[in-house]
Amino acid sequence: MPFEFQWLWAFCINAILIAVAQRLPLLTRSGWFHAGALGTILLGCLGLRGWLSVVIYLLLGSLVTRLGFARKQASGLAEARDGCRGPENLWGSAATGAFLAILIGLKLGPEKLLLVGFAASFAAKLADTFGSEIGKRWGGRTVLITSFRSVPPGTDGAISVEGTLASALGSLLMTSVIVSFFYESIGPFAFIIFIAGFFATLFESFVGAVLQHRLTFFTNEIVNACQTTFAALIAMAIASSWFG
Repeated sequence: MPFEFQWLWAFCINAILIAVAQRLPLLTRSGWFHAGALGTILLGCLGLRGWLSVVIYLLLGSLVTRLGFARKQASGLAEARDGCRGPENLWGSAATGAFLAILIGLKLGPEKLLLVGFAASFAAKLADTFGSEIGKRWGGRTVLITSFRSVPPGTDGAISVEGTLASALGSLLMTSVIVSFFYESIGPFAFIIFIAGFFATLFESFVGAVLQHRLTFFTNEIVNACQTTFAALIAMAIASSWFG
């Protein structure tokens, strides 16, 4: 397909789907608009497999956010806007993956390594969402990752055993989804992607505990961007050194 028609097709497909899907309580109105832009980038650069990977990520993240939502809302731990994500949430989670997808689409680097980074960034973010949402609903004792001192649930940098296990599950699920779509390219890197996604969540908790309460500009979205970038860089570095 000629380059310009590929992007026109990507734009039209996403515009139609967003027009239909915006009634679902997953994103805010502006969030759906930005999701259309992200979807166009992914479909244009990675094709249907890359696009579907992130659609599944959005669905899984939204599903786990809804688990026990009424109880989380009653305790003041629920996501704002009834759990609907806005543009800042979307790009905080997906900017790293979108950037790597653009590099792949423009052929500005080794495709396999860039795909490893792409997969690790979304594995990290789903791990974070699973850990946070399940930890807030079913977590037991919550401690600060830097000192293991007991803190209230929802504290920046707080972790629990249940939330940590849920993070591992989230990373495993997202790794499985993306690797299954791109198995011929990144199948051998699956374990690296999973580990990078999981440990990036611990890194995110550490950053939250050390910096988030000290720097007013260090919002959750910036922390998320740091987390996904860390996961991508670590996964690509390990994959490069192990497999050349």
